[in-house]
Amino acid sequence: MLASISYPPIPIFDVGPISLSLHGLFAGVGFVVGAFLMIREVRRRGYDAEAVSSVLTWALVTSILGARFFTIPAHLGDPGYDLGSAISIAGDYSILGGYAGGVLGGVFRMRMLRQPVWPLLDTAAAGLAVGAVIGRIGDLAIVEHLGSPTTFFLGYTVKAGYDISPQHDALECTVEAAIDGICGTYHHTALYDMIGAAVLLGVIVWLRRNWKAPHYGHMFSLWVIWYGTQRFLIDFTRLQAAEAGTTADSVMGPFTGSQWGALLAALLGVGLFVWHRARSPVVSPEQDAAYQALRPAPVPVPATDDSWDDLDDDFDDEVD
Repeated sequence: MLASISYPPIPIFDVGPISLSLHGLFAGVGFVVGAFLMIREVRRRGYDAEAVSSVLTWALVTSILGARFFTIPAHLGDPGYDLGSAISIAGDYSILGGYAGGVLGGVFRMRMLRQPVWPLLDTAAAGLAVGAVIGRIGDLAIVEHLGSPTTFFLGYTVKAGYDISPQHDALECTVEAAIDGICGTYHHTALYDMIGAAVLLGVIVWLRRNWKAPHYGHMFSLWVIWYGTQRFLIDFTRLQAAEAGTTADSVMGPFTGSQWGALLAALLGVGLFVWHRARSPVVSPEQDAAYQALRPAPVPVPATDDSWDDLDDDFDDEVD
């Protein structure tokens, strides 16, 4: 059995005039792959792929805003935290906030385009899961979101001279300060989250093929319940680190800020699941077709002079 995981972090590097971090790169790749999966499912079920592309564009922008601004409540009581800290792009970002912002922005755009919200959110479930799987690769690359000290075999060992994510500067050490070249071993919470999201993705794919009578909204609700519960439980491995100030998350009462958000999401998901079971129809090709009525009616194309000439020719042929 492995004693722990350890590898040199990949810091920010320059590509020409651009400074690039794998954290942001894989977050973007995760969104693109998730969007691709959603569009493919939308087309398979006969919904409006062009409208959904517009929805995804809005969701991309609002997910970035959500990832940044949903962290603000957890830092309002921090010393020196002011308006400049709240609006700075150099502040903390939250994957839960990104999901919340993206979903809210996407739903707003669906309403604008008169698209069926719950069927489309169901088609997004697999993409939401794969986004976490791919996005977390960037966290692993720069070694971000380390938790409390541990002897767990999936923990991450910080070795002397490693340059890990800036939020964990306090965990770094010199060769002189290290013990046998090791600074310490900590819970690798980004890895735990990636593994959980990969399992969730597999469950969603399996349910798409084998769930006999889901109601509209159930697949999305399942994703909310699972991921919210997953994050709530995983972040217990960060609670001690948050209290010690060796991770960016803050502590609000008995939980971290992320745990409060995750718990709220999980409870909301349970409520949505129960509500949809009582109010929404069972998923079927016939009901999918009925939801197409929510699309705006196509604008009739006026006849051109050429088209009237064609009609005259057809009439002459019939008379002959």
